Amino acid sequence: MKNSKFQIPGSKFFFSATGAQAARLLPFQRSEERQRRSINLNLLECEAYPFVLRAERSKRAACAPVFYLFGCLLLFIFGFSVTAQAQIAVKGETVWTMAGEPITNGVVLIKNGKIEAVGAASNITIPSNYKIISAKVVTPGLIDAHSVIGLAGYLNQPHDQMQIDNSSAMQPELRAIDAYNAEEKLIEWVRSFGVTTIHTGHAPGALISGQTMVAKTFGKEVDDVTIIPTAMIAVTLGESALESGGKSPGTRAKQVSMLRAALIKAQESIRAADDKNKTQNNKNTGGNPNNPANLSDNNPSSENPNSMLKNPPTPAFQPRPGVQTQNEPNPSTDLRSDMMQKVIRREIPLLITAQRSQDIMTALRLAKEFNIKIVLDGAAESFMVLDQIKASGFPVIIHPTMFRAGGETENLSMETASKLKAAGIPFALQSGLENYVPKTRVVLYEAAIAAANGLSRRDALATITIDAAKILGLDKRIGSLEKNKDADIAMYDGDPFEYTTHCVGTIINGKVVSETVR
Repeated sequence: MKNSKFQIPGSKFFFSATGAQAARLLPFQRSEERQRRSINLNLLECEAYPFVLRAERSKRAACAPVFYLFGCLLLFIFGFSVTAQAQIAVKGETVWTMAGEPITNGVVLIKNGKIEAVGAASNITIPSNYKIISAKVVTPGLIDAHSVIGLAGYLNQPHDQMQIDNSSAMQPELRAIDAYNAEEKLIEWVRSFGVTTIHTGHAPGALISGQTMVAKTFGKEVDDVTIIPTAMIAVTLGESALESGGKSPGTRAKQVSMLRAALIKAQESIRAADDKNKTQNNKNTGGNPNNPANLSDNNPSSENPNSMLKNPPTPAFQPRPGVQTQNEPNPSTDLRSDMMQKVIRREIPLLITAQRSQDIMTALRLAKEFNIKIVLDGAAESFMVLDQIKASGFPVIIHPTMFRAGGETENLSMETASKLKAAGIPFALQSGLENYVPKTRVVLYEAAIAAANGLSRRDALATITIDAAKILGLDKRIGSLEKNKDADIAMYDGDPFEYTTHCVGTIINGKVVSETVR
């Protein structure tokens, strides 16, 4: 029988094996040989590495210009596409800037989300890399001065009706941003008609239903679209906010008493914080009244830039940002009182829905008593008290022109908007609250009917653009087509107030967000 020679692993000794023994040991021997070959190859690679490295470096150096040129080409392609998207020229046969007379054959240049230039086509040169969009009529993006969409959904089912909570008559702490659905289909719907900004939030129907907010109509998340997170606090006076079955408020007198109690409580909280602040100042200055530290903004000789009050209250003691002190108050847990304090300080206005002339006068009386800011909402019978409203100086967000007459709105008129205009009262139009599907109106159509009932076309368009922006305190940013304002634009294939006209495109913050023809 043939003998086979095997080496003992890790040594220089060999041994012989025959037959079955050799068969069992052969795989181990081959494995050992493969291991030795692998070690030898690795050693060769280590010895040759410097030469391979130099060769690899030379190869990379030779390829570097190619990679560089390729990278530049990609940067140019993608950079150009981004620039083209961000830079747009909108051409219109008629351009309503709302900052002057309409421009015939006008151009609006958009760059980086803002309006770069506006003027006649003969006076503006469109850069070659700008995307050109044309329309017959171009207007500023429309503004809905009061809506509930985003809280109210198109399905009209409990899970998408967040505009009012009936558990309590007074809930000023309810934030609109906590209930707002930025992807609600109703928002997409109004956007396709040219509406780019909405003042929305908690609905009329409770004494204090909650807060409102201002948002753009394009974006995935509430943080992406919000312009003003807390714009106003929604209040309702009159029949629609009365409770039954022994619940409060059951009468108009109870409504007002509850409101006054909340405002008085806020005043008292401010005074208490004021006194605490003065005590602290006296400790810091030795009680010297002539020390500048003792001149709070409650002193008639000082000015409070955040208030129009003659003798404005002092906010709660607030140390310098980032500085902790032993006297720093704990964060308040009374959210309701905190919000009403902001009303007393004139930081946030009350949006008071009052349809009857009686309720409108009550709202004006409350505002005068507490020297607070208000915006009248609905105001179906405002034409009965025009002189009083004008004397107050408060603006009106008038009911939708085509709102149904009945109950406390039985005396509304399609001509009320024109009467407010003739009286010199600032006002804007709204879509308002709709309790039936499709759950919202379109302010474009409400303005069109107002234009057919006494308003000029320009004045009607102003109620849903620049005049609405002024009431919301945003006229420096939106509402007209002017340089450096947000590039919010609506485009139409004819007169926007004609029923047969379609909105052919909507731009928000310089981005085309709708090309659906409505």
